[in-house]
Amino acid sequence: MKKLFGVAVLLLVVLLAVVLVRAARLPSLQMTGVEPVSVQMDGRAAAERFAGALTFATISPQDPADRDSAAFLALHDYFQETYPLVHQRLHRETVSELSLLYTWEGSDPDLEPIVLMGHLDVVPVIPGTEDDWTHPPFGGVIADGYVWGRGAIDDKASVVSVLEAVEGLLAQGHRPARTFYLAFGHDEEVGGPDGAGEIAELLEARGVADVAFVLDEGGAIADGLVPGIEGPAAIVGIGEKGFLSLELSVAGAGGHSSMPPPSTNVGVLARAVARLEQDPFPLRLTDPVAQQFAYLGPEMGFGARALISNLWLLKPVFLRLMSRSPQGAAMLRTTTAATMFDAGVKDNVLPISATAMVNFRILPGETVESVTGRVREVIDDDRVQIRDVSSSRDPSPVSDPTGPPTRCSSARSARRLACPT
Repeated sequence: MKKLFGVAVLLLVVLLAVVLVRAARLPSLQMTGVEPVSVQMDGRAAAERFAGALTFATISPQDPADRDSAAFLALHDYFQETYPLVHQRLHRETVSELSLLYTWEGSDPDLEPIVLMGHLDVVPVIPGTEDDWTHPPFGGVIADGYVWGRGAIDDKASVVSVLEAVEGLLAQGHRPARTFYLAFGHDEEVGGPDGAGEIAELLEARGVADVAFVLDEGGAIADGLVPGIEGPAAIVGIGEKGFLSLELSVAGAGGHSSMPPPSTNVGVLARAVARLEQDPFPLRLTDPVAQQFAYLGPEMGFGARALISNLWLLKPVFLRLMSRSPQGAAMLRTTTAATMFDAGVKDNVLPISATAMVNFRILPGETVESVTGRVREVIDDDRVQIRDVSSSRDPSPVSDPTGPPTRCSSARSARRLACPT
């Protein structure tokens, strides 16, 4: 027994030594030799132009028929007035009535083009919460070092940043070697079928089959976003989760509340939603998340490095720690969010129907079909009808973070590889 105990202790010591050595030797993967770019601009004026874009209530409601088209058209006019060079020298098209596509012709048609994307629409403001906002949601207020308003982050910042950059380059007389497409959809918040979808179909019909790369909204550069990182960290998105909204519905006899059945339609539906929340999708470490922490880990403290450099041994610990926050859990599983519930017309009348909306953001490795199938299994109740009511999509392919766009090391490679020039 003593011998076995000694062997066990020795193995633990060796294992601990391996963990510590791997943590100590974890190499930094940060890019080196990158020359900083200096941009001369009037920051205050740019902020004011950005703030102006936030004053337009370009809302995508749950029912697209309720969309206020006038707000989008007014934003189009604002862009035309605010970025005159863009509108003089780029070809602008309106797609699907409210989306915008700009074409900046490059000097070399043999080079694959670049697509810069963003979206003009924002989610609604919950009625009755307007006074809870620090500043009015569509006020476009500049205060305390920030620009405030609905869409400031998601996603008018991307749209305005692209327009600001192109306007500035045009003012300097720049013409790119590659053709650039600036694609700004109007219905991303409801899946983008008529915005980005129509733009993609239009470009494909014109023979734009291969592009150097597509840059869409993604992460951010922020302080305090990643625990354990001091200073700003850039979170680069190399893929996007899939999207699915399922309507759960229960229909049956109504009646008076004084003589209810054992389970009303509301009760049946509530139980279905509860089952989904109580049985979430399993945690899983995907390759994009593993790569992200391969880059972040070496810049963290020793404890975090020990964990990240030894996922072969400590992955369960990593998953458990990450899942403690909603942000961390969302990186590791297909998420389940019940967002809407509708039933009944009066407090003493049994509703003849009840519906709920549940939204899923699908982790790579899953599909719309596999998620829908699991939902049916978890609910396991034939009384609950399940219907896809969204412009659902599977997760995107994952981009290679070491691919050509990050390896523009010389004029020759910049031409040969998929790099902006």
